[in-house]
Amino acid sequence: MTMWIWIAIGAGTPVALALAWCLFLVVVIRTGYAPGLTVVRRFNRRVTNPRAMKTAGRPGASASVIRHTGRSSGNAYETPVGITEAGDDFLISLPYGTTPDWLRNVVAAGSAEVIHEGVSYRVTDPELVAASSVAHDQSASERFLLRFFGVEKVLRLRKTRIEG
Repeated sequence: MTMWIWIAIGAGTPVALALAWCLFLVVVIRTGYAPGLTVVRRFNRRVTNPRAMKTAGRPGASASVIRHTGRSSGNAYETPVGITEAGDDFLISLPYGTTPDWLRNVVAAGSAEVIHEGVSYRVTDPELVAASSVAHDQSASERFLLRFFGVEKVLRLRKTRIEG
């Protein structure tokens, strides 16, 4: 009997930790709790983003790449982002609010480069808009996730294809 208890603990612990992380993520994003968002952003920067960057921007990838320049450092950065095409615009949902560094860099510069489905685009005119105002351009699953996480803002970017 004791062996089964250890097996249950061994199997249950990772499941419990994963559920706790998911609950933490939902609560932090819905409430916009700044210290919690910092933890999530740091985790993504160190763990999730490097994995996503392996395929980001390629045809069929779940993420695109936004290339931007640091406001203070002038360094070039690449960040994986989820993009929705809406005519001449790209829409990027902002579950972490409007304070991520990549977003502030793009807004300050007024432009960036996006690699989406294997094609490079120059993007300009960054504009923060209400998520509800662009809901008609998003899929039902995207709209559900935005409502579930309480995402209120979306970044709208005007796109121009880069030849070459």
